[in-house]
Amino acid sequence: MTLFIRPTFRSASRAPLGLAIIAACLAGSAITRPALAQSAASLPEINVDSTRLIGTGGKSAPSGNSAATGAPQSGDASAVNSIGIVGAATSVITADDIAHSPSQTIQEILATVPGVQLQSLYGSTNGARTTVDMRGFGQPASSNTLILINGRRLNANDSQGVDLSTIPLQSIERIEVTRGSSGAVLYGDNAIGGVINIVTKTSVDPKKPIAMRAEAGVGSYGDKRANVSVGANAGPWSTAFFGSQITSDGYRQNNALEQRSANGDLRYSTPDLTGFVSFSADDQHLGLPGGRNVSTTGNPNFLFTNRAGAATPFDYGDQQQRSITTGFTKSLWSGTELIVDGGVKTKDQQGVYTSQNANVDTQFVTWSITPRLSIKNSLFGMKSAILTGIDYYNDTYESSRHAPGAPPVNVFNIDQQSVAGYWQHTLGLLSSTDFSYGARLQHNDLQARDRLDPTAPNFFGQQQTSPLNTGEDNYAWHLGLEHRLNSTFTLFGRAARAFRTPNVDERIGSGPFGAVGNFKLKTQTSNDLEGGVRIQSGAFNLQTSYFDMRLKNELHFDPINFINTNFDPTHRYGSETSASLQATDTVRLRGSLAYTRAVFTEGQFAGKDVPLVSPVSGTAGVTWNVWQKYVVLDAQVRAWSGRRLDADEANLFPLIGADATMDFKVSGEIDRFFWSISVNNAFNRLYYDYGVVFTPTLFSAYPLPGRTVMFKAGATF
Repeated sequence: MTLFIRPTFRSASRAPLGLAIIAACLAGSAITRPALAQSAASLPEINVDSTRLIGTGGKSAPSGNSAATGAPQSGDASAVNSIGIVGAATSVITADDIAHSPSQTIQEILATVPGVQLQSLYGSTNGARTTVDMRGFGQPASSNTLILINGRRLNANDSQGVDLSTIPLQSIERIEVTRGSSGAVLYGDNAIGGVINIVTKTSVDPKKPIAMRAEAGVGSYGDKRANVSVGANAGPWSTAFFGSQITSDGYRQNNALEQRSANGDLRYSTPDLTGFVSFSADDQHLGLPGGRNVSTTGNPNFLFTNRAGAATPFDYGDQQQRSITTGFTKSLWSGTELIVDGGVKTKDQQGVYTSQNANVDTQFVTWSITPRLSIKNSLFGMKSAILTGIDYYNDTYESSRHAPGAPPVNVFNIDQQSVAGYWQHTLGLLSSTDFSYGARLQHNDLQARDRLDPTAPNFFGQQQTSPLNTGEDNYAWHLGLEHRLNSTFTLFGRAARAFRTPNVDERIGSGPFGAVGNFKLKTQTSNDLEGGVRIQSGAFNLQTSYFDMRLKNELHFDPINFINTNFDPTHRYGSETSASLQATDTVRLRGSLAYTRAVFTEGQFAGKDVPLVSPVSGTAGVTWNVWQKYVVLDAQVRAWSGRRLDADEANLFPLIGADATMDFKVSGEIDRFFWSISVNNAFNRLYYDYGVVFTPTLFSAYPLPGRTVMFKAGATF
């Protein structure tokens, strides 16, 4: 079976309400008391220049220290509430965490966050198009996890999701992870499972007027990498550029990858005004080897007789993305800032499916503007932090399905405009208690058309899908509470509602030919509850929480018939725990454990497991500074239980097996020079984390690499 690269469309669903909210906000701020100075018990600073999450959470806690560098480790449980939303389970992965991770991909680094699971179909050693799943959504995970860069959404309005491998690792300052649906108030669509916000660096080295970092690497399967960073600082001005390139033969046949990516920005900063212009670009070519068929009635080990083989030896996908964003933050008066940013993003894709004599060409463009206000003051003697604003997105999409060199059979055109207003308010009810509430109203207008040419080659009697002109209103809300019992224990809890509107792929189907989709799919909704505790005691930090999600009209792709449907109601629940311990001055331990259940509650599959969700997953890691910074050892184990095959809602097929991998890295620094040797999947586990039912006795699996080795070296200037 061949899985298609789905045609993409940049989305950003959101709705009305904005100007009235901002007017009310301005009016309210005029009668409040002057902003109080921040104290140890005050609400944290709101810094929405790069993210809407900073400062919307409760009291910031101090962070631990890295055994290797002494730098703050915001990934510790002690710091999880320094970002995010009151009552939500949050984590931060810092640049230091990334530098000392033995993992080679952003996705594997994110998998150290409790409850985050991965799906990979392409066998790439750099994680190209690997999907991140939060809260157990399985096959549609990419559409239920919202990815942001500097607070602006990356998710396109398609089912492919964001390819995190295109973001240079060395450009990342931190990754903010908010689990659960509370982020839907601030960001709207795609946030039901959680929000991942990647904040990029604004300077290579702020202490130097000009700084540069260069790195090269070689590894298994012809993997060759190069990274470069350049930055400059002069008075209020700063600029930074980050670029990366990778070529790899890939683990499997027809699995080669060629990828170039870059991002950068120019910033101007003064106490009352900051402004920026940022850009990103990437270009990717990836071979699509398809799945390896496995018979349930024949030799169960057929998969392993030719793991590296290709079912589709000539298929490939190309992708080009470009974006530019600009904005400013202006201090209006004490405690009040106006933040305005906007931008344009383009994404072009070309899918070539020689095995089916089919091509798919897709183009989309997204324009957006997102003004907002940050207001910090005192309200009736209580510390208050308000974030309110308007999100406007305009998306245009065109995708054609045709035989090579022939006129299109289908041309799909979809235009979507969305406007939203939101309000998030955090109050320090007591010095030990924070409360937040928020709501979002969003309106979407959609126009969808299908142009069908029955005279074109590869026309197989398809029916033209009826046009759709529709408008829809949706809403999300959040209530959160955090209470610090003492300096060691903090209790937190929340309730929230979120929504997800159908994306382009879901409305039109995903086969290369034929308009087999349903433009009129229903909007997915979720009602969530969550509660937990944070513990910080000296060098020990822990966060644990329990969540419960009830979903209706869950959107799901049928990989056998290439159509999309609304599931019967589903239920997700479980627990997530993360912990760290600075055992000595040179040794730091960390770990996570999650129990994630996803089941159908009604309909023909009531009581059955939702496919592609491992009920148990966890990680354990250690950083040991063996000899100052000259030799540092990092090791990580990641384990997961079995999961159901895609399209096995009836739970009839054998499970994708449970497994575990171990990665380790030895690295060091001497003066300006640095180096590392990494071994991933050190015990050469022959595993796969994605498979799909093909026939009643056949499924298709997507093998992942065995042991790989990577050597890197570089210098700073």
